[in-house]
Amino acid sequence: MTEMSIIIRDERHGEEKAIAELTTLAFTTLAMASGTEAAIVDALRQAGALTLSLLAEQDGEIVGHVAFSPAVLGKIEGWYGLGPVSVRPDLHKQGIGSALIKAGLDRLRVLGASGCVVIGHPAYYPRFGFAANPRLTFLGEAGEHVMALSFGGSEPAGEVGFHPVFSGA
Repeated sequence: MTEMSIIIRDERHGEEKAIAELTTLAFTTLAMASGTEAAIVDALRQAGALTLSLLAEQDGEIVGHVAFSPAVLGKIEGWYGLGPVSVRPDLHKQGIGSALIKAGLDRLRVLGASGCVVIGHPAYYPRFGFAANPRLTFLGEAGEHVMALSFGGSEPAGEVGFHPVFSGA
């Protein structure tokens, strides 16, 4: 197998359709998929709430995407939500999703974010510094899937709130 050359870059105008197609394809094979992931990204974009939309490009083709949008933890602002993360299914487990997430987290730090929160798989996200926090709840429940990564060292508490498009897509 040859070494893949992946470029991580910002989404450009006109790539919306390709991102939606990739996101739909990426989530088709995942059991936890809601089928609304592409609509969520589009709705965040339309609402002006897509803070970061990063692409992984290989040989001029979009093979991965990650979205970050504002989130609120309790009454604390300055936090961002991670997701959805999409990678072309035939390229899973090759580090593309990890590269997108790491680049996004680095960019959030530069933007002065307080931290990032994700509702995700507890075996995957800790590699980026995320940790389950029993003081955080999502939809009224705490659990190992509710994870946060503080950039300032403070441990957040309260209900995690994402942009309304997540519940309406």
